[in-house]
Amino acid sequence: MAEYDKLSEVTYNPAVRAWRFRVKLHRIYPFYSCVTNSGPYYNYILADEDGYKMEMNTYGNYKNFRGLEKEEGRWVEIFVVDVERAYPCFKTTRSPFRLIASRLTQVRIIEPLNNRLFFDFKSIHAIPRMHWRDLKYPIDRMGVVFNTEAHLDAPSGPRMEFYIRDNIDHQIRCVVTGTQAVAFRDGLDDMSGGGRRQVIVVLKMWRVCESTNYFGPDDIWLQTEGGFADFRFNPRLPEVEEFRQSVLNSDPYVQKYGVEGLVRKETPIIPAIWVWIASGDDLGDAHPAPTPTRYPRSSYPSPTTGRGR
Repeated sequence: MAEYDKLSEVTYNPAVRAWRFRVKLHRIYPFYSCVTNSGPYYNYILADEDGYKMEMNTYGNYKNFRGLEKEEGRWVEIFVVDVERAYPCFKTTRSPFRLIASRLTQVRIIEPLNNRLFFDFKSIHAIPRMHWRDLKYPIDRMGVVFNTEAHLDAPSGPRMEFYIRDNIDHQIRCVVTGTQAVAFRDGLDDMSGGGRRQVIVVLKMWRVCESTNYFGPDDIWLQTEGGFADFRFNPRLPEVEEFRQSVLNSDPYVQKYGVEGLVRKETPIIPAIWVWIASGDDLGDAHPAPTPTRYPRSSYPSPTTGRGR
C-alpha cells in the first residue's frame, strides 16, 4: 500500500521533491499572468483526509494537468511537486506553504475515499468574534436565504445582496458581485419557485469583511473574493443534513412548514448550484418576509461558476 504525506506535515526544503499526496480537489479557479499576459493557468485548493487545505499553482500548460481543471471534487494522487512559502498577504488557506507543479509533476485521478467535500463550516454568530488574523482566510458557510436585493445595473457592476441565517436569532449579510451575481439571481429565482419556497445555500470560500463603525458595533459581512469564491446548493454532505435538522429544531418557520429531504435529481441549471428546499410563505414575526423576489431577466449572460459535484 502506498504511503502518502499529509498536507499538515509539509515543510520547506528545496532539495526535497519526493512528496506524495492523496487529496481532493476542493476548489479550482483560473488566473492570468499580468507579467507575460498569458493564461489561463489554474490554482487548485487541495484538501487531504484530515480536511487540511493547501494551495497548488500551475504556471504552464503541462500535459499531465490538461483537463484537470474540469475535475473539481475528484480525488487525485500527486507526487514530484515543489514546495514554496505562501505569500504573506491574503491567502486562500491557512497553510504557510503552497505547492508548485512543474512538467515533472505527476497527477492521477483515483477512487474517492468518502463523500466529503471538506467544507470547514463557520457558525454565523461566531463570525463577529473571529480574531483579526482569521479574517485573512476565506470560510465556508451555509444558511437559509432571505431578504434578497438585486443591483444588476449598478454603475460599479452587477451585485446581489442577501442575508442568510443559521437559526431564527443569528444572521449575516452577504454580497456577491460580477457575473456570479447574475448566476446567483438566476439560480435562486428558478429554485425558489417564485418566492414560495425557502432555499438553503452553501457558500464556498467567501471572505469575511469588516468595517469600523464609530457609533456602534463594527459591520461584518461575507463577500465573494476573486475567482475562488463559489456557492452551492444541496451538496451531499452529512453537515448539510445536520444543519437541516438543527433548523427544524430551532426555526419556528421551518417547524411550521417543514424541509424537504435531499434532492437526488441533478438540477439542469448553473453547474455550481444545487439546492435544499423548504416549503412555505413567510418567515413569521421574527424577521421580515424572506421570500426571494422574482426580478426581471438581466441582459448579462449567466456564467458557469464551476462544476456542481
